[in-house]
Amino acid sequence: MDVVGQIIGGGVARILIREKSGVKLEMGDLLLVDETGDNSLILQVTDLQYHSQVPQSMRELISGMKLEGLGASLDFMEPELRNYIVAQAKAILQVKDGHSTIPKSLPDFFNSVRHVKEDDLKFLTKPDNPLYVGDVRSGSKILDSKVYVNARDAISHHILIPATTGRGKSNLVKVMLWSLLDLGGFGILVLDPHDEYYGRNEKCLKDHPQSENLVYYSSEAPPGANSLIINLESIKPHHFSGIVSFSEAQNDAVNLAYHKYGKNWIIKILEGVSLPNVKETTLSVLIRKFNTILGIYIDDKGNFQSRNRLFSDTAGESTIKDIIRSLENGKIVVIDTSRLMGSVELLVGSIITGTIFNKYQRYKAENLLREKPVIGIVIEEAPRVLGGDVIATQGHNVYSTIAREGRKFNIGLIGITQLVSLIPKTILANMNTKIILGNEMAQERSEIMASASQDLSDDNRNIASLDKGEAIVSSIFTRFAVPIKTPFFDEFIEDYSNEEKEDKGKMAFI
Repeated sequence: MDVVGQIIGGGVARILIREKSGVKLEMGDLLLVDETGDNSLILQVTDLQYHSQVPQSMRELISGMKLEGLGASLDFMEPELRNYIVAQAKAILQVKDGHSTIPKSLPDFFNSVRHVKEDDLKFLTKPDNPLYVGDVRSGSKILDSKVYVNARDAISHHILIPATTGRGKSNLVKVMLWSLLDLGGFGILVLDPHDEYYGRNEKCLKDHPQSENLVYYSSEAPPGANSLIINLESIKPHHFSGIVSFSEAQNDAVNLAYHKYGKNWIIKILEGVSLPNVKETTLSVLIRKFNTILGIYIDDKGNFQSRNRLFSDTAGESTIKDIIRSLENGKIVVIDTSRLMGSVELLVGSIITGTIFNKYQRYKAENLLREKPVIGIVIEEAPRVLGGDVIATQGHNVYSTIAREGRKFNIGLIGITQLVSLIPKTILANMNTKIILGNEMAQERSEIMASASQDLSDDNRNIASLDKGEAIVSSIFTRFAVPIKTPFFDEFIEDYSNEEKEDKGKMAFI
């Protein structure tokens, strides 16, 4: 056994390990204590401290003498015995006869510990509907043990990906979407504000072998993709809820116009028709809002115009229906919203998401839900629709409704955010899988740890020190908070291509 340390004290949540001389333990290292038979305990390093048998005042004196050149040979006798590192670790898992349980006892005093190896993690079995998120990480060391979550469970119960800029959020989502294309049978709507997931000018999802299960919409669609044009008749008043702020009078006017003119309600408002009990100033404000927010207006010749070319009064009648059909067929639908203002992007998502949510509610009432694929909604900067201030000022929207109720209808959110603290605790509690990347902001770490599915109270510094691609998976579907490293996407798809070639070669050989 490659011993790296020995237990010298502590408690269940704070086991103290003396580091062996010459060994460099790291924050987040996974260690194993071999006990009797097939019984072992997995620990994780949460802190490292200097210790010495020499008093602090004496160490300061000797170091000062060396620094000032007053002693050429002041090294301690047997320094590896007198000066050493003590690691603080927490017990995260008891493994007995191949089964894992939550630890409820302490290992023996002076038990030796070693680094966890791949063979020690055989209990991490591949679940049904395996969604790959990365490889097991011990400190900065990557083990040859892949980490999967059950896509059906994780997506329907919501996934949150919190991190500061540059820690690998988009890279993680690319790897997850690639894995979902492999699985097939999951309807994923991706609102892509940076046009980075399809791969218009680089390798990405379009290069997947099962790219026939990928659908791409853009207002400037490349060959083979779909033009994003939405007919005004697809928009209903409730799609604006929690997305665009209307006063009470404006809300009344919008609902009155919809009840009176049906699908043509927006055109009628833009044309300036009078509505009973609605002031002209209210209609003028609505016309101005539609112009500034949606970019739609009636020109001097009486013709409808859309500055962003997204909305039309004549084309795009089937766009929403086609997107919904693709989602119900278990395809990934990427919507390029990089050329749209924030409110317009969220409105497009609200129209699609609201429609699919209503359909799935009906399927549940008709006992048809089990025949339908799980739907996931990927939304960047989640506080824009899930933030407490947004909900307080603009009311609940379809995204917050799904966060609270979606799992009952097999619809989940995959929320990406830098600012977890803006999301209400009631919604955070419903995000049952959190893939936590690096975050240097203390307040954000505090909110993340408080809402995690496992106890991460000792992982404050660990989360702050996570490098790009390093993460902790905390989920109700995992036995413990699993440290992972998600591979860089370019390397990931290159390895994927090599594995696919090897598999084809093996099949041909057989």
